[in-house]
Amino acid sequence: MTVKNLQIKDKVIVDRQDFQQLFDVLQQQEYELVGPTIVEGAIAYETISAVEDLPIGWTDEQDGGTYRLKPRSDQALFGYAVGPHSWKKYLFPPRLQLWKAERQGQEMKITTPEPEIPKRAFIGVRACELNAIAIQDQVFTQGEAVDSHYQTRRDRVFIVAVNCSQAGGTCFCVSMNTGPQAKMGFDLGVTEIIDGDQHYFVVEVGSESGAQVLSKIVYSYATEQQQQQAMEVVAATAKQMGRTMDTENIKELLYNNIEHSRWDDVANRCLTCANCTMVCPTCFCSTVEDTTDLTGDNAERWRHWDSCFTMDFSYLHGGSVRSSAKSRYRQWMTHKLASWMDQFGTSGCVGCGRCITWCPVGIDITAEVKAIQDSQPLRGS
Repeated sequence: MTVKNLQIKDKVIVDRQDFQQLFDVLQQQEYELVGPTIVEGAIAYETISAVEDLPIGWTDEQDGGTYRLKPRSDQALFGYAVGPHSWKKYLFPPRLQLWKAERQGQEMKITTPEPEIPKRAFIGVRACELNAIAIQDQVFTQGEAVDSHYQTRRDRVFIVAVNCSQAGGTCFCVSMNTGPQAKMGFDLGVTEIIDGDQHYFVVEVGSESGAQVLSKIVYSYATEQQQQQAMEVVAATAKQMGRTMDTENIKELLYNNIEHSRWDDVANRCLTCANCTMVCPTCFCSTVEDTTDLTGDNAERWRHWDSCFTMDFSYLHGGSVRSSAKSRYRQWMTHKLASWMDQFGTSGCVGCGRCITWCPVGIDITAEVKAIQDSQPLRGS
């Protein structure tokens, strides 16, 4: 088989026993594999090397403030929703050294670290996460201010997407039109099929790089029946959403309800812990810190993740602009679902549900939107 035999949008079958070949080919091409694996009772994205590192035979149960793993009745490789990690930690690192300075006699030598950025293959990227990556691409690589650190990492990524075969209890990607089917932004798109004794993957070619990799492993072209079966898996998942959100006129809804009493209600529950922003795949707030050693001979500047839920984030001379939990939660949700549209032309939410699952008190963004919607006069009245 040669690359020219495979075209973008082609769909082929890779049997379960041959799936390791995909990992082998990517590693032969010097990609570092990053994918889902079990870490301390959760499915997290870490460096892996083999199919056996995946959470085979495990799934997750999620609800507001609740996450737990449980065994499946089969040996699915991707039979779970999403965990606490998102891919942004590899594209937009939690901590990044910007420069360091060293006193040399009467002068200061300033150097910019240039770490070696490995080529990475992301294994198991969900549709909602592809949309989240696309949103961060827009934030960091479009316009006049391009983040070179992000761009370098992004350019070195190969993406193996996975269409969801199971929705989580807090998922609402259908409402946000971001899933559960991967439609763009991947090199290879995979749908896992388990039907009795049959266990195989319908693999869609998403790029020329994907075609090149796929041409080096054992595959056969998918029949219409097999393609239909893959579509049925995704359709069934779309009906399993644990949450929904009515997004009609949502920007106007939030802009017109800045002083709604619901903000006080949620503030009484919110711990302003920033968990929601840390697990969110699109949040990109950061801050910069300068440090100096006791001798004064060495200094460093670091960028690290920050959150609009912290008191210091909105600090200006004289104090914080958003000193209350009410103002900080309102800022986060209104930006995510409304002003993000004004800034970037899209919602900042992809419906992954992480902010609901990993909120210690189970605050539910879909419930908060609905509470404000339900308090409004009936549309058309």
